[in-house]
Amino acid sequence: MQGKTTRARGAALLAAALLAAPCAAVASLPKPAGRAAAPAKPALRGRELRVRIDDRWVDLTRWRAAHPAGEHWIDLFQGQDATDVFHAFHSADTRKRMMPRLPSVQAVDEAAVLDAACAPVTQLTRDFRAWREQLEAEGWWERDALAEATSFGLWALAVAAGSTFAWSGVPVVSSVFAVLTLATANTMAGWLGHDYIHGKDKFCDFMRPFGGLAAGLSSTWWSDKHNLHHAVTNEVGTDEDLMVDPALWLWPPNEQADKPWRQWQHRYVALPFSLLFHIWRFDSLKVAWTRREDGDVLRKELLPLVAHYGLFWAVCACSLPTMAAVVSLSSLFTAIIVTVSHQTEELYFERQPDWVAAQLGSTRDSVSSNPFSEWIWGGMNYQVEHHLFPTMPRSKYPRLAPLLRAWCEERGVAYRVDAELDILKRNLAMYKTIAQAPVDPAAPFAKAA
Repeated sequence: MQGKTTRARGAALLAAALLAAPCAAVASLPKPAGRAAAPAKPALRGRELRVRIDDRWVDLTRWRAAHPAGEHWIDLFQGQDATDVFHAFHSADTRKRMMPRLPSVQAVDEAAVLDAACAPVTQLTRDFRAWREQLEAEGWWERDALAEATSFGLWALAVAAGSTFAWSGVPVVSSVFAVLTLATANTMAGWLGHDYIHGKDKFCDFMRPFGGLAAGLSSTWWSDKHNLHHAVTNEVGTDEDLMVDPALWLWPPNEQADKPWRQWQHRYVALPFSLLFHIWRFDSLKVAWTRREDGDVLRKELLPLVAHYGLFWAVCACSLPTMAAVVSLSSLFTAIIVTVSHQTEELYFERQPDWVAAQLGSTRDSVSSNPFSEWIWGGMNYQVEHHLFPTMPRSKYPRLAPLLRAWCEERGVAYRVDAELDILKRNLAMYKTIAQAPVDPAAPFAKAA
């Protein structure tokens, strides 16, 4: 009787943790020894913000408040080189307009002190900057109208097919096919919205509300969270995609962060994965409602989110169980795809000064085995390409991948890639390894204090 009570109590605690924990994605195996504390946010003297862009120190102290994505993460680059992050998130036209307007650090001696304290630019990064400039000149950021129309059309076709199944009235069979098809469509909507939010062209500006209307996801919330992940990928204490405990653990925790159910995480991992979109949808509504006084947020985010639930209700034949099942299954699909590309790669317990090397070390591609798999991955099987060139249209990644691989090989840098089944097995093995590992007294918390 006592054993049953103990198991019941453990199950209840586990269920509570799964419901309460944020279920984002991505991390990797830690290095086995010599683990440092999680990187602390840089102290800003009088809230000064000096960063190096294109070998010039600029003073962003007054400009930070006007930063469209907020100041909460650009402060991380105080005293550091932000060139590659700046280029990664802004179009060539925007950079051309902005750079002359950014004030330089005036004092020569101060710039010299900043240079002396900042890590030098590596040859790898110099080569990458030159190659990126070449790719821009060759038109790699121009969108392919046929590819965009095909991606959108396949999503619309999946929605129509799923809704037809939902409304057919045939018990069980039609419901199963409706959930499978609509869950796939919801995941596709997420990939399309992801591409539109990253993109920096007129088409993406127009399509930006799509994620809210089709997938129930706020573009503002997504940008705040996701751009931080791209800027500091796999940096413990800063990358929010690593903050998944107490549902899952991505490195052996310290005693305070540990829970009894960690030992089973490789068995129940599908449960927190299935909560992903539920949590993201809740966070999206919260952010859009909190910022509703902003006219753009009200018009382009809150209203599309409200409209989404009405359309979703109609598409699912006015069935709440169908809606819940679709979101849960889509969460599972999406979580599996977005986690495997980072979780078994380098995990950084210190600030990484070389952004290019950090992206190559923390990211892995997956090779799809068939056209359907290539479609459902939604371009996320080209994560190395995406992390180095996040604003490039995803339709360009298949052609870019062999070029990037050759570029890495020429410089003796690992280009990480696996077959899709191998990358899934690798990730599950990581969860099992961490589940069985002893606590590490020196391990940092997932979220820095």
